[in-house]
Amino acid sequence: MPGPGSVGERVRDLRLTRRMSQAQLAGHDLSDSYISLIESGKRTPTPAVLKLLSERLGCTPEYLSEGIEPEQRAHIEVLARHCELALHAGRPDDALRGFDDVIAADDNPDLTLRARWGRARALEQLGRTTEAIAGFEELRELAERDAGRTSWLPSVIALTRCYHTVGDLGQAVSLGERALGRLTGLGLTTGPDLAEVARVLLLAHLDRADAERTRELTALLGDDRDVAEAYYDASRRALGESALGDAIYLAEQALSAAATHGRDTSRARLRVAGARALVRGDGQDNLRALELLTLAAPDLHGDEATVCVIESARALVRLGRLDEAVGRLRETLASLPGQLDPIAVQAQLVLASAQLAQHDVQGALGVLRTTAAQLERLPASRHTASLSRELGDLFDAAGDGGAATNAYRRALESVGLRPTQRTTQFAER
Repeated sequence: MPGPGSVGERVRDLRLTRRMSQAQLAGHDLSDSYISLIESGKRTPTPAVLKLLSERLGCTPEYLSEGIEPEQRAHIEVLARHCELALHAGRPDDALRGFDDVIAADDNPDLTLRARWGRARALEQLGRTTEAIAGFEELRELAERDAGRTSWLPSVIALTRCYHTVGDLGQAVSLGERALGRLTGLGLTTGPDLAEVARVLLLAHLDRADAERTRELTALLGDDRDVAEAYYDASRRALGESALGDAIYLAEQALSAAATHGRDTSRARLRVAGARALVRGDGQDNLRALELLTLAAPDLHGDEATVCVIESARALVRLGRLDEAVGRLRETLASLPGQLDPIAVQAQLVLASAQLAQHDVQGALGVLRTTAAQLERLPASRHTASLSRELGDLFDAAGDGGAATNAYRRALESVGLRPTQRTTQFAER
């Protein structure tokens, strides 16, 4: 653990522990008054003096200057890397505990900053998004105060994603457009940062029914330029602007892209978001949506791969390829471990829409009633509200007005809106 307080306090504490006077510590090389000034914080010892004092106090110069021994520092650095690995391996609980230990144990600003970033990411992965927002906001503030060393881009991109998750579309769009403007202003039109901020902006503008901006953002889907080269050029531009924090961050991203040969899932996620926008847009360019989803599928795994299949089935329904859509959805539902899951609900809604298109009203109603019961057991959220609204539309299309009304009520309740007593009484008449 770091030693307490300042250099002077550590010198005094060690001197007293070893029962030495200031004169004894000073010896023939220093004066006792100089030792007194160091201990009171009125003088900062030079490296040569620190080395001399550490020899007499039986510690290392690093302990006196930083409050931590080199072996302890190395242990903490290894712990920080283990936390980052836990985060990448999908163990955010372990990562969070470890990052808290790193922050408590270390006084190195760079290592502490990395640990604070990791802590915020762990909170986001755990679904504690409001706490994650607080952490990312602190990091953004620090970066904006010290733009010469740190870039605000990663924290603003993370905040864009988190604000969208909690339903604050205004903040998500404001921060996302700011980050997108900075990236494109540096000539960056590809890579994970551009893909992530464009993906979240696409979804946010889709939620706001801003069709024009959604169409503009889909234009970002077509750049296949080498990612490492693009980041390198952007870093050089930032350096030319004397934006050192951005230049360092973008250079690190260039090195990462070069090491992985540009392989990442961010572009696949962006393609899924773009496909969703195309399917739900005015033009309903379903063939293009299906093409994007087919390109995205090989790079996705787990829940993201399942969502890609569901969106593909949605596009197939719009194209009239109903048997193919139904087959994919039934296969997907059979592979899911449990049905009490938003992804399973989403698949069932698309399945019901395909059955309605096949004029199988009774089959669709059976699926919808099962889905309604499952939705009732899911916690209220903006996503639950969206699913409930879609359920209401499908019940209405199937001719069950009462079930449609209940689904719409559930959608309102999921975002904190409840019908007044008078409205409820009117509906019951």
